[in-house]
Amino acid sequence: MWVWISFIAVVIVFLALDLGVFHKNDHVIKSKEAGIWTSIWVTVALGFSGVIYWLFSEGLVENPTGLTPNSAVLKYVTGYLIELSLSIDNVFVIAVIFSSFKIPALYQHRVLFWGILGAIVFRGLMILFGVALINKFEWIIYVFGVFLLITAFKMLKSDEHASDPRNSWLFRQLKKVIPITTERHGHDFFINRMGVIAATPLFVALIVIELTDILFALDSIPAILAITADPFIVFSSNILAILGLRSMYFLISRMLQKFRYINYSLVVILSFVGLKMLFSHQIELPEWVSLTVIAVSLAAGIVASLLISEKSGEKPSEN
Repeated sequence: MWVWISFIAVVIVFLALDLGVFHKNDHVIKSKEAGIWTSIWVTVALGFSGVIYWLFSEGLVENPTGLTPNSAVLKYVTGYLIELSLSIDNVFVIAVIFSSFKIPALYQHRVLFWGILGAIVFRGLMILFGVALINKFEWIIYVFGVFLLITAFKMLKSDEHASDPRNSWLFRQLKKVIPITTERHGHDFFINRMGVIAATPLFVALIVIELTDILFALDSIPAILAITADPFIVFSSNILAILGLRSMYFLISRMLQKFRYINYSLVVILSFVGLKMLFSHQIELPEWVSLTVIAVSLAAGIVASLLISEKSGEKPSEN
């Protein structure tokens, strides 16, 4: 258990440094700063593959699925890329939530920090539950596979225009539980209004983001479980991808219109891992095949978004 404890302790240290040192004072995250932090988080996550190799080669972590060190590294990197790619779709939703509740850019990092902290706890519980289900009921993998295919189909057919979160069932239920005010008081989540503690738009946005992330986890966690059922690899790849979500948001949220075809990349990725689950007992694909399909799908969506203009699929002009 010392490996798990050490990993969680390092994550806590990272989060403490993030809010207590590097972002102690509220400020607007510029694209340059977001790009630097995104590069740092991606480097840390990919560098952790060396730790994975060391842990599995030395037998320092439980290995219930009998992975070799090289196979463990491939599964970790593949799982990380799956979560990273699916996080892009999460960025679009977060942008809509911030816009709907009129959260100033000055306070968005603070909201995302606490949102990520809650996501780590909930995803940890969901991962342990999912791994336990697969280990106890082998047939559950087919359920996950069908679920991912249905999700991919819905994503393909979904309307590009996101609905207003303030009109959602979730927001209406939240108003019944706690008093909500449209008034902001700096970066505070609650204010005392005439003797009544009321939630500010920052807290409402936080709750909506938190619950939205749980819905996204219903897609991403089964997708990673299609790659491996090793709990430490699933947990570490998922958490390290989540840690980079904040900086990724500030990096690409201002360029949402440029990534019009990313949605199709996610459809391909979800469809692939769904089919991989359904045919897992008939076809055993090498690890590099999964990694290649995911990387190429993501790269193709990005390249297509940059090269193809919005009007009738023509390349943008040079002017």
